[in-house]
Amino acid sequence: MPRAIIDDADGTLALLRQSATQFAARHDGPSGLRSKRAQESDIDRQTWTAMAEAGWTGLLLPESLGGAGLGLGEQAVLSEALGYALVAEPLALVCVPAAILLANAPPSPERTRLAAGLASGDRVVVPAWQDPTITIGRDAAGLVLNGDLRFVDGARSATDFLLVVAGVEGAMLLSVPADQPGLSVLSRPGVDGAAISSLSFSACRVATDRVLDRRDSREMLLRGPLLQARLALAAELAGIACGALDRTVDYSKTRVQFGKPIASFQAIQHRLVEMWMDAELACAALVRAVERLSAGDGQEAHLAVLAAKARAGDAAVSIGRRAVHLHGAMGYTDECAIGLYLKRALNLSAAFGQPESLRLEFVARERAA
Repeated sequence: MPRAIIDDADGTLALLRQSATQFAARHDGPSGLRSKRAQESDIDRQTWTAMAEAGWTGLLLPESLGGAGLGLGEQAVLSEALGYALVAEPLALVCVPAAILLANAPPSPERTRLAAGLASGDRVVVPAWQDPTITIGRDAAGLVLNGDLRFVDGARSATDFLLVVAGVEGAMLLSVPADQPGLSVLSRPGVDGAAISSLSFSACRVATDRVLDRRDSREMLLRGPLLQARLALAAELAGIACGALDRTVDYSKTRVQFGKPIASFQAIQHRLVEMWMDAELACAALVRAVERLSAGDGQEAHLAVLAAKARAGDAAVSIGRRAVHLHGAMGYTDECAIGLYLKRALNLSAAFGQPESLRLEFVARERAA
């Protein structure tokens, strides 16, 4: 069945994929997703700790900051394998952008503390930048924040937040403890059951030594983190697409109608082939994006990442819907994992840009070039 085939001269990627497969066998993805939904949580700390021990929460952090110092190929293989098994911890949404934000920031004690905590799993360092309505003032103690940031994954489990905010002096990367007075977390269940949160600031004071980085604009701070997070999400979505396809193929061989497995019917075979084509194209787009972004973050890489995220999102959602249909009535039940694949695909497809908005951005960038 389709998988992303990335150049692996020394066999590192194969070993990482095998390690992720063994990890998924010990940490059942669908059960974990149901558990988080029942507990109204966003991170399973036991699974998160095991991921940190494997070196995955700091996979993209340089070794000088306590991370594994690995690259985009490793992250793509890991995210794809976790998506395939529906291990739904927010590595792509939390650890990838946090690692790049910290790696790009100038040296400071606060940066070192957060990077070490992210890599070890002792701290859950959650980036927040989407849909900002933040105003920044000053007083004798430092900065004063008022306003909101929305669509923050992992906020309920966070120990620290990395805020990307804009003020009159340009854009800043701020470190804010999760228990800081004046900061509150408002949560609601996402489509897959895991919590999605908003941060609300009311006269929240932040010391100046928690300013980790300054740039002229938010885009300058976010370009690298957003590109790599979208690539990791594309990989996870491609894995979800392949996992849903494989489950459906296996089920079609055992579901019997009119005395025969439904896999023997030509109409079903045509649908499965169409699903296979969607998954294969998503994997191919992912491989191209990994190759282009590994070579540099120029225009061609940016377009390749946009295309990969859009195609993988559409493929995962489309395959998930058809997979539920082919599972029949049981596909709609909570006990059947195939519905969870679809819900997770819907959630991740919307994260950091819906496919349609990414296509519009692709066209705009291509025309402007």
